[in-house]
Amino acid sequence: MSLTANVSSEEDLTALRETVRSFLDAKSPMLSVREAMASVNGFDLEVWRQMAEQLGLQGLSLPEQYGGSGFGMIEQLIVFEELGRSLYSGPYFSTVALAAGLLVQCDDETAKAEYLTRIASGNLIATVAFVEADESWRLDNVVTRACLDGEQWRVSGVKPFVIDGNLAELVLVIANTVEGLSLFAVEGTAEGLSRVPLDVMDATRKQSRLKFERAPARLIGTAGRAQKWINAWLVTAAISLSGEQVGGAKRLLEISVEYAKTRQQFGRYIGSFQAIKHKCATIYLETESAGAVARYAAWTVDECMDEVALAASMAKSYCSDAFTHAAAENIQIHGGVGFTWDNDGHLFLRRAKTSEMFLGDAVYHRNLLSEYLDI
Repeated sequence: MSLTANVSSEEDLTALRETVRSFLDAKSPMLSVREAMASVNGFDLEVWRQMAEQLGLQGLSLPEQYGGSGFGMIEQLIVFEELGRSLYSGPYFSTVALAAGLLVQCDDETAKAEYLTRIASGNLIATVAFVEADESWRLDNVVTRACLDGEQWRVSGVKPFVIDGNLAELVLVIANTVEGLSLFAVEGTAEGLSRVPLDVMDATRKQSRLKFERAPARLIGTAGRAQKWINAWLVTAAISLSGEQVGGAKRLLEISVEYAKTRQQFGRYIGSFQAIKHKCATIYLETESAGAVARYAAWTVDECMDEVALAASMAKSYCSDAFTHAAAENIQIHGGVGFTWDNDGHLFLRRAKTSEMFLGDAVYHRNLLSEYLDI
């Protein structure tokens, strides 16, 4: 399939999914994921480049004027599902869903032309530094500050949990100024920026603690005008993460059913036991429902519908629960072997638990839903 024109038909969407899945099966099987986990950077740079050069995945949903293909959120969601299915460990989510997703929302055409073009070509790894010590995703809890030093903006503060912060060549920092909430770009090599890799639950997704000590920064757009962009970005990022969660849950369903069909106890395949049937059926029901709500949320983005924020919180809350439950049930179906290091089930469980918390857990998003619905 050629990724050079907008996708719309179900046939083309299926072809897109098959193309991405074939690529990831060949370039990022679980053995490669495990090898990447043990490395410093956590991913294969050559595979990252091939994703851009052969498939154009980094620029899939970016506007054509910035070197992208101009696809919509539905197409992007499929890519995230496949990445979640394979537990891809590269900086795609941080660069595309976070950094590019936030830049697209801003009104700084100069910055967009410079950074998005490099992202689309696969020549820039970027991330967003938002959440702080209180681990809150509320904008009114940001304490990192930026101030002018002559004509140079400087950022000071600590962002303790930054995805791919150890290797990002560009860090978009959300900070407060005298004018209000603002967005800044800090180069990964900037003086005053220190990065400490963290030992986190999910080794397939690296995180770092970033400390800014009067680090030189570039103001994106106008000081004090970032809140609207950030709110819109949080919505699309949550939908993207929901897609990853759906993909992971679908893979867990496949693994669970395959094991139930081949594992024998007491002279019978365990898939014939009613309890195992119930577990597999529940995973299937929740996974299909999660896929439907995530796709609906993506559709609201493409159609510019008013309920996009509501749909995003519906997707993130339900998909978080579905993925975590699928991971836990998969381990139960496997029994004792499910807890061993050689079994991939625990890797999916680790991704499920960290994804559940990132961008707000299910409780956080259900609280948002109650605010949207005024109940």
